[in-house]
Formats: sequence, C-alpha cells, structure tokens
Amino acid sequence: MDTILVTRSGRIATVTLNRPEARNAINGAMHQELKAFWPAFDHDPELDVAILTGAGPDAFCAGADLKEYIPQWLTRSFQDIRDNVDDGLGGITRGIRVKKPVIAAVNGWALAGGFELALACDVRIASATARFGSFEIHRGFHHGDGGIVRLVASIGVSRTMDLLYTGREVSAQEAHAIGLVAQLVPPGELLATAQAYAARLVEKSQVALHSIKETVLEVVGKSMGEALKIEAILGYSSGDVAHIREQLREFAEKNAVKA
Repeated sequence: MDTILVTRSGRIATVTLNRPEARNAINGAMHQELKAFWPAFDHDPELDVAILTGAGPDAFCAGADLKEYIPQWLTRSFQDIRDNVDDGLGGITRGIRVKKPVIAAVNGWALAGGFELALACDVRIASATARFGSFEIHRGFHHGDGGIVRLVASIGVSRTMDLLYTGREVSAQEAHAIGLVAQLVPPGELLATAQAYAARLVEKSQVALHSIKETVLEVVGKSMGEALKIEAILGYSSGDVAHIREQLREFAEKNAVKA
C-alpha cells in the first residue's frame, strides 16, 4: 500500500493517511486502498480496534484531492450521482459500515472531506493544534459524504448551520467544547493517547462493543418510540453470554469473601 500505511500492535491496527505533501488529501488511489482496508479489518479475527491518523504534523486529511475529484463531477449525469450513493469518500463516510470501533487521532487540519472522514469515526481524539473546517461553501457547494448528517447528530442544528454557512475554522479547543472531540492532548502525546484508549477497548467484550455501535447508529435520527424499540431489541439480545457468566462468577466470589 502506498497512500496508506497500516501497522499492527496486538489487536490494534493503526492506519496512516500517507500523502503529507498534499496534506493527506484523498486521491483515487487512497480512496481505493481505504475501501479495501475497512472490510479486511472488520473481518480480521486478530484485530479489534482501528486508529486512523495522518502523516506529518500539518494535516489529518485535507479532504478530497480537488485536482482529481472536482473535475470529474462537473459533467456527470444524474445517474452517475445515483451510482455514487454507496461510494462515500474514504469508504466509511458512506457505503461501508464497520462493526468494530474506529478512533480518529486528529493530528492537524481535518478539512472538508477530511472533516467528514473524522466524523465517520466513532471517537475523535485531537492534538491541541488540530483544526477543523467545512470549507466547501467557499467553493460553492457543501458536504456530500456524511458531514451534515453526522454534524447534526453530534452538535445539533444551530451549530451545524453556523459551521456550514460561514465555513469558518474550528480550533481543537472549540471542537472539544462543543462535543466534536472526546479528548484534547499535546501533539506529542496524540498517538500514545489513542493507543491507550484503543487498548482499553480491546479489554472489553467485543460482542457488547459491536452491539453498542450498531445500536447507537441505528437510533440516530429516529423518533423516540422507534429508538426505544431498537434499543430494547438490540440491547437485550447483545449479551456476550460467556463474558456475563464470568463477571457474575467473579461478583459472587467477591461477595462471598466479604460475607
């Protein structure tokens, strides 16, 4: 793989977007490599968690490589657009749903489609020097790869409108304050923090983690009644029976000692 680098440490895969000379913008080759990676990761029995980050100190991902991406859409037909519905930028923005946890380690700029790629991850941990932006409005369009859907779900309608209307830069500090980022860390501690977070998830019941992710994604945008029904069905059928029995056994033993 040339445009992405994949390393493994125990049950954690780290995927590095590797076009630092282009702020890790997604060109056709990177798009295809990411689309190939996600299903392979999801079906690999030796991997539980993925960390996604960018090469170099300047950018997580600057979005689609405009030199390649924009010209091809200026002359496309409505049918071409329909055919693209299941082919989201970078794979996980739309079309590929990964059941395992994916953590974004945002090391710099996350712009436009790169912002959408970060939003498509389950948890975002950011360097204090990271920056985010929905800059599409400056070029006469807006997000089309899940950015609007996920922003509304994450920060609400009014804040989403503000970011999209103005196309302004969002600092790491503001992103953390409004809930786009779970943790903010010094630049030199970013990958270690993401790896420690991933290691904690490896220790959990993977059956339960997968069900948590499925349930959260299924209830977003649903009415209260629909959401409660989905949560009940998935929640009460999510049990990792072997794990639960072991936890109950340990609980019983601790109580017996106390008695």
